[in-house]
Order: sequence, then structure tokens, then C-alpha cells
Amino acid sequence: MRSVASENSSQIAKSDFRVRDGENILGLFLKDRRARLDPGALGFPTQRRRTPGLRREEVAQRANVSATWYTWLEQGRGGAPSVDVIDRLSNALMLTPAEREYLHKIARMPVTGRPPTAYEITDRQRRMLDALSPCPAYIKTAAWDLVAWNAAANAVLTDYTSLAPHERNILRILFLDPETRRGLVHWERDARHAVETFRLETSRTPMAEPVQSLIRELSDGSEDFARMWREHDVSYYAQGRKIVDHPDAGTIHLDYSSFSIDEQPGLGLVIYAPATAADQTRILELCRDLR
Repeated sequence: MRSVASENSSQIAKSDFRVRDGENILGLFLKDRRARLDPGALGFPTQRRRTPGLRREEVAQRANVSATWYTWLEQGRGGAPSVDVIDRLSNALMLTPAEREYLHKIARMPVTGRPPTAYEITDRQRRMLDALSPCPAYIKTAAWDLVAWNAAANAVLTDYTSLAPHERNILRILFLDPETRRGLVHWERDARHAVETFRLETSRTPMAEPVQSLIRELSDGSEDFARMWREHDVSYYAQGRKIVDHPDAGTIHLDYSSFSIDEQPGLGLVIYAPATAADQTRILELCRDLR
């Protein structure tokens, strides 16, 4: 149970695909997850423990791997573990589905690579976004840069047209723009969920340097982002509710869902539907005011 308080042994060369920007991503994630497990609930003695959670040898025992090999894995040494071993580690650490996917990505896939130099948004996609009004909607990259949006998103969420292209990043806006922070009724919850899903999404697409540059910028500019990033949590974006306190329209409740875009890896569509007829009326009035 998660605590309420908080294969080969000859492969010893340092791996180059689990270390990003000098940081052992895989080792940090494994260490953080085992620290969250309750030894007593899993049948291990609780006396004389200097740190919370399971010891390395206890995780190795639960996953049926050698303690030495698991130690090397946390230290960023050795080759990539097999799919079977990753599954056994996922079970041993009691990972959620999102955490399990993330572990597979960071353990077996390179984190370096060349991102697309540009994303082509077609006229058909732009017409689709416009047709979605009064539902705010936008298309974002794996690094959460906005590449297209409709008038409702511009009116309800953020005035994206007034921003320079490099400023149109959801995390940059969420953590560095005071107006956005004031306008989200549940900012802490929404911001934490954004960081968790960003971590998972960026593990799917090889674009190490752009992502690391953004992480460094946000960590330097926001203590809240730095704190949340250090927690190593991951989750799916999927769907949820966001409540906006709009300066002109008052409180607007939005139910959102996210979708991948076929043939354009890294691009995602996010749609915000007004939760009630009153929310829809407020959005329509805002859009009319902008015409």
C-alpha cells in the first residue's frame, strides 16, 4: 500500500538514454515510488529504518530480480530492462496505469532526439476549431506549446493572440502569469495535474532539449513548479473540470477532454465544454463582445 505519510549483472556501462540533462530520470522515479510504499502493509519489518518506504532489496525481492541489479538500475547503470522486468517492477511498486506507462517510456526509450521543426495546422483543422464554439478548444504540442485555438478559447481562457509565439505555452502561462493564477478557482489542483500530465506526455515524444529548456525556465521562475516537478508524479490528462473566475463574465464551469491527432505525433486537441446552459450563455456573450 502507498504510505499515507508521505539482468544481467554484466551490463554495467552507464546508460545514455535514461539520463537527461545530467539527471538520472529512471533512478529518481524508482526511488521516489519506493519511498511512498508502506513496509508494514507489505509484510516487511518497520523497525530501524532511516528513510521512508521500502529498501532497494525489498523492491528487488517483490519484483524477483537481484538486489545488485536493481541498485544499478537506480544508479543509472546497466542496459535497458526488459518489458517483463519493467512490468514486474511496476507491480512491485504498485504503480498506477499512468505511472506504469511512464516507467516503460523512461526505462526503454531514448529521451534525446530531434523534435519536429514545425507543426502544420491545416485549414480543415482550423475550421473544426471554429465550429466547436461555444466550446473553447485548442491544439497543443507535446511540449504544451499552443499552435491553434478558437475564439472561445481566446475569450475564456487566455488572450493567446496578444502573446508572442514563444509565450504561447500552457505551463508558461499557468505558472508565470499572475492573471491566469488568479482566474483559476482551483489553481493548485489544476497546476499540479498539468505538471503530472506534462511529465507523462513528454516521455512519449523524443524532444529532450526543448523540454529541458522549458523545465529549467519554469523551475527558475516558479517555486511552485519546481516543487511539483520534484514530486515525480504522473497522470493522464483525459478529462476533468476546470472552474474559471472570468473578470468580465464571472464564474464559468468547463468540462474538458483531450484527444490525440492521428498522423501528427505530439499534437493533441483539448476541448472545454460549458458545464451548464448558463455557462454557455456567458461564453457566447464574451465571444460576441470580442467581435
